[in-house]
Amino acid sequence: MSKALETEPTKRRVFAIISHPDAGKTTLTENMLLASGAIHQAGKVAARGEARRTQSDWMKIEQERGISVSSSVMTFEHQGLTFNLLDTPGHEDFSEDTYRTLTAADCAVMVLDVAKGIEPQTLKLFEVCRLRDIPIITFINKLDREGVDPFDLITEIEEKLALDVVPMQWPAASGRRFRGVVDLRTNQFLTFAKPDSGDEHTWTPMDGNAIGAAFDDDALWEEFSEEAELAREYPDFNEQSFREGHMTPVYFGSALRKFGVLELINALAEFAPMPQSERAKKAGQDVEIAPTDKEVSGFVFKVQANMDLNHRDRIAFYRMVSGEFKRGMKLKTADGKGLSVHNPVMFFAQDRELAETAYAGDVIGIPNHGVLRVGESLSESGKIRFAGIPNFAPEILRRARLEDPLKAKHLRKALESLAEEGVTQLFKPAMGADMIVGAVGSLQIDVMRERIKTEYGLGVQFEVPPYQTARWLACDDDATLKTFVDKNMVNMAEDIDGDPVFLAKSSWDIGYAQEKNPTIRFLTTKERR
Repeated sequence: MSKALETEPTKRRVFAIISHPDAGKTTLTENMLLASGAIHQAGKVAARGEARRTQSDWMKIEQERGISVSSSVMTFEHQGLTFNLLDTPGHEDFSEDTYRTLTAADCAVMVLDVAKGIEPQTLKLFEVCRLRDIPIITFINKLDREGVDPFDLITEIEEKLALDVVPMQWPAASGRRFRGVVDLRTNQFLTFAKPDSGDEHTWTPMDGNAIGAAFDDDALWEEFSEEAELAREYPDFNEQSFREGHMTPVYFGSALRKFGVLELINALAEFAPMPQSERAKKAGQDVEIAPTDKEVSGFVFKVQANMDLNHRDRIAFYRMVSGEFKRGMKLKTADGKGLSVHNPVMFFAQDRELAETAYAGDVIGIPNHGVLRVGESLSESGKIRFAGIPNFAPEILRRARLEDPLKAKHLRKALESLAEEGVTQLFKPAMGADMIVGAVGSLQIDVMRERIKTEYGLGVQFEVPPYQTARWLACDDDATLKTFVDKNMVNMAEDIDGDPVFLAKSSWDIGYAQEKNPTIRFLTTKERR
């Protein structure tokens, strides 16, 4: 084993940021890059419109609406470690994209708005983390605004998420009264500078005389001191419990004011796990693939087309699981497709640079022309297959109608490309020439319409079809399945992989069909392996 193969994975930290929309996730992402020195000037972040610009939001629709609708990957270094930050969409309509991204993360930062606590989308994303036992660090944001009592927030986390909570810091009030936070382990106080200050925040000993300048109010100092002592009564931080997903350390700050951001990065450096072994099948046998295994292996968790409109590119986001990757290597999918990776890239939002080497925990972009799909396993031997990434049954179905009927082939190509990315799903009915797209939420449809117009120059409208729901079909007996498909041709379609899909007017119709055909499974998820 080479020394680099043994040591480099220990220097990697792969984490995702999850939150409800408007909790400050994208602002936090940007200022983590700033605090680590990855960028030298923050983008101007405003409430809406053309003023909103961040490093990770690069789509036109993201910039116009002030939301993140696509996962981004950013690499930065800090304290001798390489961090791969996976920025996920906060909007619930893009929960599938977030789920896929979390399959590539070893840790998550859960961002909560101090005034709102746990919101519905936060709860959904947490459940995804729990399914995968992903350790979670909590960052309570916007302390420069008036918020809920921190003890109430911690109680809410304990009750709604069933987590053991350990405050690692404690804030001195919030809003206009906010003075800073104390580190409960070191008893050092981090003073909050005035909101419009660009100065770095400094640590001082937790002593009335030393930080008296920060507290111009004796009552506030007394209130804070009492609360800090109560906060010390919470259990001690247990790293094993955290790694198992049962305990979350809590940090406080203001991403917009760059307060507490560097401390959050330091917490990730200290607590976030290095890349772990992954379960897989190799030559049909169940195995554990360790980061230090010699063979290069990994999986594709995202595909993104047209990040650079000038080059019409198509990039597969490849999470390294093992081995020492070198530019120019030949890799194979688990289905035996081979490709030479001559121009792998490391991501910095929309910017990139060539990756000469990569190790477990790294995320590299592999340019390809339709060879790689979401969920694809890729290794030197082609014999390793990691667990698939599921697609979920759509909640919204729409029929695509071109404004110019003569460009039907162009539309099909666009819809297929976007379906391969996982933006939406595409179903081709067995009867007729319609193209049905499926989505989790209506914003996905808006994004698809915008991207088809911007990237492919096509005007398209989406109409309500005669179907409301879709299910994948599976059966242990091929003949039985074929008989069902032939009898129900008017309701049948194929997805982008050619797998059978049953389109129905309502959930009742699904239940009725299943009752009449008990040997056929009507599936709400489909796993691509």
